[in-house]
Amino acid sequence: MKKSTFIVSQMDCPSEEQMIRMKLETFEQIKYLDFDIPNRKLEVYHVNGIKAIQISIASLKLGDSFEGTTEAEPPVMEDQSKQKRILWWVLGINFSFFVIEMTTGWISGSMGLIADSLDMLADSIVYALSLFAVGGAVSRKKKVAKFSGYFQMFLATLGFVEVLRRFLMSSETPLFQWMIIISFLALAGNLISLWLINKAKSNEVHMQASAIFTSNDIIVNGGVILAGVLVYFLGSKWPDLIIGGIVFTFVMRGAVKILKLSR
Repeated sequence: MKKSTFIVSQMDCPSEEQMIRMKLETFEQIKYLDFDIPNRKLEVYHVNGIKAIQISIASLKLGDSFEGTTEAEPPVMEDQSKQKRILWWVLGINFSFFVIEMTTGWISGSMGLIADSLDMLADSIVYALSLFAVGGAVSRKKKVAKFSGYFQMFLATLGFVEVLRRFLMSSETPLFQWMIIISFLALAGNLISLWLINKAKSNEVHMQASAIFTSNDIIVNGGVILAGVLVYFLGSKWPDLIIGGIVFTFVMRGAVKILKLSR
């Protein structure tokens, strides 16, 4: 067996990993893909030539460079059942807080909570694509990715419009108590998710990527909590709108990445 190494400069989250997996899964000569997202590295274990695989990766336009091919032994596979159970739990936590934050965000008038709920939804979509795509047909995976991406983009657009409306028109100051309490609960949910992922002690890249993804969510939770505190001290809606706009930008970026999966 041979191992070909690629450096993919724009591979910085699970979305790019899924793009590459879906692009390469039709190649029968590929036996295993080993992703190292923090170092932007992809190792392809395969038989026969690498030229067609190289062209396929390049078509994604993720800033790839081919490092070379060496002889290699097949990698040792980890047990997938435990990892899938953990990812199901993480998916459940993320989707539950999407519903909770979306509901309380509208009740409290907080765009920060609404934006954070969509960030949770974006995570849920990535985890769901990873879980539901196993063993499925390429066409079905692409349809799921396309629907998910457009739906997320639609919600993010509505969010941007609402933020702009509240910037330009008079609107009530959001209930900072809801912002702080719900964000602390979401923070706890993400900390539990991170603990579950780390508990697996897996070297598999999708588990490591999930840990990075969840760590980013914790930062977002902290941003909404800070916005709630500023709303309280300043008596102003501006901190909530600013954090909402920032997070909606992240959500839109995630939607664009998911849509690339459907190409």
